[in-house]
Parts: sequence; C-alpha cells; structure tokens
Amino acid sequence: MLQFSVKHIVNKVRGGVVSPLTLRRMGVLGMNARNIDYIARYNDREKFPIVDDKLNTKRAAKSAGIPVPELIAAFESPASRKRVMDVIDPLWQFVIKPARGSGGKGILVIAGRNGDKYKKISGAEVEALDILRHVSNIHSGLYSLGGKPDRVMVEALVDFDPVFDRYSVEGVPDVRVIVFRGYPVMAMLRCSTHASDGKANLHQGAVGVGIDLASGRSCHAVMRGLRIDQHPDTEVPFDALEVPDWYELVRLAASCYEMTGLGYLGCDIVLDRERGPLLLEGNARPGLAIQIANGVGLRERLGFIENLDEEMFKKDVDERVAFSMREFAVS
Repeated sequence: MLQFSVKHIVNKVRGGVVSPLTLRRMGVLGMNARNIDYIARYNDREKFPIVDDKLNTKRAAKSAGIPVPELIAAFESPASRKRVMDVIDPLWQFVIKPARGSGGKGILVIAGRNGDKYKKISGAEVEALDILRHVSNIHSGLYSLGGKPDRVMVEALVDFDPVFDRYSVEGVPDVRVIVFRGYPVMAMLRCSTHASDGKANLHQGAVGVGIDLASGRSCHAVMRGLRIDQHPDTEVPFDALEVPDWYELVRLAASCYEMTGLGYLGCDIVLDRERGPLLLEGNARPGLAIQIANGVGLRERLGFIENLDEEMFKKDVDERVAFSMREFAVS
C-alpha cells in the first residue's frame, strides 16, 4: 500500500499547488470525494441526529450495550442554569459539554477543586461565574452545529488509563477509528499538547499518531501537518507506544455501525482505567487528517471494502474486525 509523508506531498508540489491527480495517485481522499462518494452515498441524513447530538448518542449506545462515560445531568434551557451549579457543587471532577458541539469546542474539563475555584487539567483555575458564563454560551448555541440553541451535558470525568501519561499534556488522548460499512479501515491516537491547550484536536495543535489496526502500535506521528518522532512537550518517543485493550476498542468502533446505521463513520473512543474502552462520540462527517497521521491515504482501503462480495456485509462484528486487522496491518 502506498505510503506518504507531508514531505512526500511537498516534493510533489508544482508551482505551489498539489494537483488533485497527484493526490489521487497517492491514495489521498479529498473532501469532495468524501462528501459525495461516501457521506452522501452511505449516510442516511435521517440518522445524522444519532451522532450529531451527544445525548442521542448516549441513548443509542445504552440500547446497543456500548459503554459510554457516565452522564450526570442534562439541561435543556437557559432557565436551568442555576441548577447546573447545584449539580456540580458536590463534585470534585466533572466535564461540561454541549450536546451538539463539534471539533472539541465548548468542552470544559474540571479535574479538581481549590476552595471555591475549579481547576482545569492544565492547572488553570475558573470561578463559578466563569462556569455559568460557559453554560450560557452553550445554551445560546455558540459551539453547536449551525449555531442553534443547545443543551448542556454534565458528565463524570473518565478515569483515564495511565498508559498515556507520557504522551499527552494538560489533557487526555482519544482514539479515532474510521468505520466503513461496518469494517474498521483506519485509526489514530490524538494526543493533547501545551499548544493545543489540553484538547485532543489536531487543528488546535494536538499530535496525531497513526495506529496499526492489527496491533494497536504506533506507526507514524504528525503535529500541525509535519512528521515528528516524539511528543513536543515530554520528548517521549512515539515508537514504543501501544494502545491497550486494542481488540476491544476496535470491536467497539465496529459495533457503532449497527448502533447508528451510518455507513461512513468516525468513532472517538477513550480508555478508562477500570471500564476499558468507552465511546465518547460518533461523527457522520469525520475529518481527513487521519490520513496524514497514518501516512496512508483512505481511498485504497475504502475502495477495497466497496469491492467486497455482498456476503461480506453479512458478517458479524468479530468477523469484520478480524478481517480488517488482517487486511490493513502495517507490513
């Protein structure tokens, strides 16, 4: 399978522009192809609300037996803002997030208390008034898709597996898995940095680490589009990184196909110390940076799945996972 790096792409540039034909030959899936050939073709728009609203995702996951972080409370309207403070008052740690947020925006993670102040994972402190203002912004739709009024969720903070302590700074990593017609096709670990303000979002400066589907081991890493070998803050090399509970994590992602009915899906998963893999959220329009993180284009893998015999789409979850791990292993 053709692999590339950012340097490889740059070397292909002519006149400052990478031609669509060059990218296609390299196996890179572009946004138009993703939108037309995969999202529009395989994702029924009536099913988008299952993943566009995190409360809906939790309900669907619970019905499907898929584990998720604990929901403490949800608040529908601005009139309920004062009740938010009543709920979090006895809590030492918690997460406040918009139900319809995207790209990691609007998520406030509180990792501890210092008297009347609340401590973020970065160590920065906020006051009750800051939290009320944040809740107000969520309700007003500041972080939601389309800017529509939103609902506020309060979740328990996941007790993250310490295996990633050296690979993530001021925040916690998650694993993104792309699932196509029930088959996992690509995965990456998103590690927060000081530059990303503790957010596991590549556009905000997090590190994307390509993960071998067969083993859960790292195979490639990038930050702001450039290949790196170690975490920029901790200087820990990525070559020894291996995601624990890898089979169960990939199986959880593949199970989201039945849960959502979406043919082209991104699944964001976190690892809890005791509970193992938990579904954080789903995405009907997953971004394309996962290709850069892996140094491999999506086009060939998606085409391979599309060309499978129809009988292959009757396989159960474990059969699909085993097939993907075998076919998409890093050689």
